[in-house]
Amino acid sequence: MKTDEKITLVRSNTLIVAVEVVKKTHYARVIDQVGRTVEEPFEFHNGDEGFRRLERRLLRRQAEIGAERVIIGMEPTGHYWKPLAYWLVGRGYTVVLVNPIITKRPKEDRDNSPSKTDPKDTGVIADLVLQGKFLEVLLPKGVYANLRQLNVARRELKAKLSSGKNRLHAILDEFFPEFTDVFKDPLGMGALWVLEHCPFPDDVLPFPFEELIGGRRQASRNRVGRARAEKLFETAWESVGVQEGLEGARVRLRSTLVELRVYKEQLVEVEAAMKRQLEATGVAEYLLSIPGIGMVLAAGFLAETGDLSAYRNWRQLRNLAGLNVKQNSSGKHKGKTTITKRGRPGLREVLYQAAIGVAQHSPELRELYHYWLSRPQNPLKPKAALVALGLKALRIMSTLATRKEYYGPAKVLGEVRKTQLRAA
Repeated sequence: MKTDEKITLVRSNTLIVAVEVVKKTHYARVIDQVGRTVEEPFEFHNGDEGFRRLERRLLRRQAEIGAERVIIGMEPTGHYWKPLAYWLVGRGYTVVLVNPIITKRPKEDRDNSPSKTDPKDTGVIADLVLQGKFLEVLLPKGVYANLRQLNVARRELKAKLSSGKNRLHAILDEFFPEFTDVFKDPLGMGALWVLEHCPFPDDVLPFPFEELIGGRRQASRNRVGRARAEKLFETAWESVGVQEGLEGARVRLRSTLVELRVYKEQLVEVEAAMKRQLEATGVAEYLLSIPGIGMVLAAGFLAETGDLSAYRNWRQLRNLAGLNVKQNSSGKHKGKTTITKRGRPGLREVLYQAAIGVAQHSPELRELYHYWLSRPQNPLKPKAALVALGLKALRIMSTLATRKEYYGPAKVLGEVRKTQLRAA
C-alpha cells in the first residue's frame, strides 16, 4: 500500500487507536480521522481481560462518532506486541505498525522536550498513523509460523554451538595448545574420543597405547590409525600446557563437551522439523530446483517472508529485507549509493548465503556475478556484487514459488542481460 493510499484509508471516517506496548500494562489513545482526541490515554493489562477492556472502549467510541472502521497502530517493542496483535487480528481488526526508527524525532517535536512517557508515546504513534507512516502487519500463520520459530531455534543453536566451540578452543589453548596440531578439528569423531578419555598431556602419557589406538579407531570408523596416535604421544610429551588447575579444567571440559553434543543433536532435530514444514508449504520443490539453494536456505527464506502470496511484487520483499538503496547526495556532492538495512537482518543473511550458493552452483548466475565485478562502467566490489546477486536470487525464488515453476537456466537472464554478457 502506497502512502497516499494509506492516508486515504485513515482519513475516511476511521477511528484510530494508538497503542504503546510494554511488558505488563499497555497504554492506548483514541483519535478520529482528523486527529481530534476522542479518548485520552488509558491503560489496559496485557491479558485477555485487558484486551477485552480495550475492545469495549474502542467499540463504544466507534459507535459515538459513527466510524466505519477501526485501525489500531502500535510500535513493535521486542516481542511484547505479538499477543495483542494476534488477538486483534483474530477479532477482525486492522493492525498496523509504526517503525521505531521514525518515532524518536516526533517525540521531541510534539512538546519540544526529549522526555519520554507512555501516554506521550501514544500521541506520537497516533500522529504517524494519521500521516500514513505505518507498515502493514503480516503475522505468520500455520506452517509459516512454525518455520519462523524453527528458524529462530536453529539460529540460537548455531550461536550456542559457536560459543561452545570457542570455550573448547580456549581450554585447549591453555592446557594442551598442541592438540590442534594433531587434530585439525577438535570436534571430529577421533578427537572427541580423546577429549572424553584422555584430554590433557598428563592423561595421554600414562594411557595404554593399544587401548588409545583401538578406541580412536572404533570412534572414527577405522579412519584414524597408529601414526596419529604416535604423534599424539609425542606432542603430549613436549607440550607446554599449564599444569595447574587440571582437575577443574577437566570438569569444565566435560561440561563443554556435553553441551556441544546436546546442541548438535538438537540441531539435527530442528533441521528435520524444518524440512517437514518446508515440504508442507507446497513450494519446496520449486525453491530446491534452484542450483545452490538447499533445504536450510529455502526454509529460512520462507521463515522470514511468510506466505509469498501476501506480497504484490518482489520489491516489497526487497524492502522487507532492507535491500532497497539510499542515495547520499547534496548539491554537487555525490556520495555512495548504499542499502538502507531497514528491514529484516535475518532475511538479508539468507539472501547473502543464497548469493554465495548460486554463484558456486549456477553457471549463468556465476557469469552474471563476474560480469558485475568486471563491467567497464561502475564495476562492483565483491561484497556489493553478492548483495546484487542476492537480490537476483530473491526475484527468482519469489517468482518460482508464486508461479509454482521449476528453475530454468534459459529463463534466468533477459535478452538485454544476455547481450551485455556476450559483449563483456
